[in-house]
Amino acid sequence: MARWNEHPATKRFGKAHLDFGDRAADLIRNGMGSWAFVLGSLGGLTLWIWFNGTDGFDPYPFILLNLVLSCVAALQGAILLIAAKREDQINSELAVHTFQVDQENLEITKQIRELSERIEVLTIEMHQVLTKKDSSAGAS
Repeated sequence: MARWNEHPATKRFGKAHLDFGDRAADLIRNGMGSWAFVLGSLGGLTLWIWFNGTDGFDPYPFILLNLVLSCVAALQGAILLIAAKREDQINSELAVHTFQVDQENLEITKQIRELSERIEVLTIEMHQVLTKKDSSAGAS
């Protein structure tokens, strides 16, 4: 499971700040987007067909099962869109944070470059002063 809520850019999305709909979307996304859900669904369908046979409460061609699966598919599409919208919101916050950190790093890099250039100039000046003293001391 992703640990996006620990990222500094998404502190406002932390579990304490999520409303009921956001928490529900996360839970359902994590549930429906798992192999456990897929395998459980296949198991449930297999049991339905196995115990129903041709004489059960929903005889072949399983009209009730088709209705249930159609409703699940319709709701699942909407739920996945909600989850995708939340994921986009989180990714947007992470992108803004990354941009801000990059801008801060760029500014620090510029300052370091300016400092390095000043150090280089001072080093050259010191070298010139020292070499002048050496040559004037040697000339005396």
